[in-house]
Amino acid sequence: MKKKTLLTALQYVIFLGLGVGIIWWMFSKMTPEQIDVMLGSIKQTRLLYLVPIFIAGFLSHYFRALRWKLMLEPMDIRPSTTNTFFAVMIGYITNLVLPRAGEVAKCTVLARYEKVPADKMIGTIVAERAFDVVCLGIITLLAFVLEADVIGQMLNDTFGGMAGNTSLLILLLVAAVGGIGSVAFVYIRYKESKIGKFIGGLLQGVMSILQLRKRGMFLLYTALIWGMYWFLVVLGFWAMPAVEHLGLSVALVVLIVGSVGIIATPGGIGAYPALVAQALAVYGIDAKTHGQAFGWVSWTVQMGIVVILGVLSIILLPIVNKKIQDGKDTVDRA
Repeated sequence: MKKKTLLTALQYVIFLGLGVGIIWWMFSKMTPEQIDVMLGSIKQTRLLYLVPIFIAGFLSHYFRALRWKLMLEPMDIRPSTTNTFFAVMIGYITNLVLPRAGEVAKCTVLARYEKVPADKMIGTIVAERAFDVVCLGIITLLAFVLEADVIGQMLNDTFGGMAGNTSLLILLLVAAVGGIGSVAFVYIRYKESKIGKFIGGLLQGVMSILQLRKRGMFLLYTALIWGMYWFLVVLGFWAMPAVEHLGLSVALVVLIVGSVGIIATPGGIGAYPALVAQALAVYGIDAKTHGQAFGWVSWTVQMGIVVILGVLSIILLPIVNKKIQDGKDTVDRA
């Protein structure tokens, strides 16, 4: 147990160090003038947009709570929506401190206040993550198709051998087929290895979701979750003059690279702004100034939403449940 804890702590320190290192690297490459431009771009943020951004962020987490609640029904676990939402937010804020500990934390919290076994809920977390991986893959393909002009030109400038949308779409198709084929080969050939078991877990997770009675509602909640994530980026564009002209499909590209950044380092620190800035550079936004300005504002606001809702959930969870319990005791005595 101590060895596992030590490895977890070491992993966290390494990835946190990576995030801090990225931040240092980004700022070391900037001149004082570029830093001034970046700060000036941040100061131009229209604060009025923070209200709809917070609402969209809240709704994305609320829909995720409703989706998780739906997944618990087949196991005859029917928690209240309030407790489920609180558990989801506590899981998120835990992940900011201890990556991947949030999944265990939200199951433990819900188990404690709903008096249900925590171990039964772990499987739903795996299934949920597996489906989100599939969704991210679909969104990535959609973004590449919608932004074929820009991405195709970027590849052409970089490699000199691409010739327009047709070549890009063919490349994407070949890459997709090759990727699926490679995953299938690895799973069949190395089924008992760690990566084989990981792929198997993802497949089982997706299949368990397809067996839900309320598949339509599950897919609707999934669309709403990712729709709110996308809308957060769109609102971010509208909030900053330097990027307000960027379109809806560009927001999909930012959503994808931002998701990768959040996975790469704890909470996306360092990695999220860096990757978003590089993505915006493809669209003519200076990566070292306005690109980083948007990346930092977007990351800060999203983390702020998680922290605010997470802290409120920690405070309100025992209070709300005490009132519910007091109400039940009053009814029982009557």
